[in-house]
Amino acid sequence: MTFPEDRLVLTPEDIDLSRSPVAGKLEHETYVLGAFNPGMTRLPNDNLLLMVRVAEALKTPIFDGRVHAIRWDAERDYVLDGWPLDLADTADPRKFLLRGRGWKIMALTSLSWLLPVELTPDGLERVAIHYDKALAPAGNWQCYGVEDARISRVGDKFLMTTCSVSPERHSTTLYTSADAFDWTFEGIVLDHQNKDMLIFEGLIGGNYWAQTRPLGDLYFAYPPGSPYHAGPSINLATSPDARHWQPNLHPGIRPHAATPATARIGGGTPPIFTEIAGRRGWLTLWHGVEPHEIVGIYRTYWSLLDAEEPWKVLVTSHPPFIEANPDLTRPLEDKMYVHDVVFTTGIVEEDDHFIVASGEADLACRITHIPKDAFVPS
Repeated sequence: MTFPEDRLVLTPEDIDLSRSPVAGKLEHETYVLGAFNPGMTRLPNDNLLLMVRVAEALKTPIFDGRVHAIRWDAERDYVLDGWPLDLADTADPRKFLLRGRGWKIMALTSLSWLLPVELTPDGLERVAIHYDKALAPAGNWQCYGVEDARISRVGDKFLMTTCSVSPERHSTTLYTSADAFDWTFEGIVLDHQNKDMLIFEGLIGGNYWAQTRPLGDLYFAYPPGSPYHAGPSINLATSPDARHWQPNLHPGIRPHAATPATARIGGGTPPIFTEIAGRRGWLTLWHGVEPHEIVGIYRTYWSLLDAEEPWKVLVTSHPPFIEANPDLTRPLEDKMYVHDVVFTTGIVEEDDHFIVASGEADLACRITHIPKDAFVPS
């Protein structure tokens, strides 16, 4: 599917690492592995804001017979940790696995921090990059980075969920703001390996609602003939205050047994209340992953959820809605380390279209204008 506006608005070349939180803290040179997966919201001045994940990596991670990762330390700021090469599987450019530990243990090839990038109201041009408002690791719970922001505006407050990475846990953390520039850390809101948390942009029955995506290595089988298959899925949780969350009894969006392209799924954009195909409900864009090579093929799909019972899907479409666009990344081919990946993370509604933000190829930020009549149920 093609769209009237579809472009990259930020690439690694646009990031000035001399203004990075890591600048001057390490003896070894770093580079931008990717500037991607941006949370997005409309600012009070009508411009758009992207909260971009900047993955900063070592140019030479392997030296002295070890592979190294960057870690934030409360006493020493940013440091390097090294593991013997014979214990590390470095096939995936985003991480390396450590062998001989009895279960899956990994370390990242980059450390991520969040960079606010202001765009014009249509999202097609940059206005400013706000390095002075960047969010960097600030505690042991995110010593390996803070990743993949999702921003929801509920009433007069901005709520931003992020993924915080550490040996202690792989958790979801919450920040709040009155203006989307100055953020207050509210703590961990979902525990280990529960991520892709998307807070609905509005209350239901007086409560906050959110999509979540718990991970794990074990899932129990659905009965033979079920329309679903076991695996990572999108669950739901509710909260009276957006800080204390209770899982909902009803399952959310689950992988379809007849659709290999969505063997693994997870949340994309915070659900917004709107009208699609003549029906009103919560529009959610989510990602499906088709197993392929190491990383898989990531595509974006959509569903419209019931206004009062958001575990019910009113309408959806099974063909992929947004796919990776190699024409966009062709000028960046020398920087590509994964292909066939689009990861949609933000949405803003206009009169006749939606402005959608995505991470493209774990490398750059993509803005797409999608007409409302492009949402055709199937």
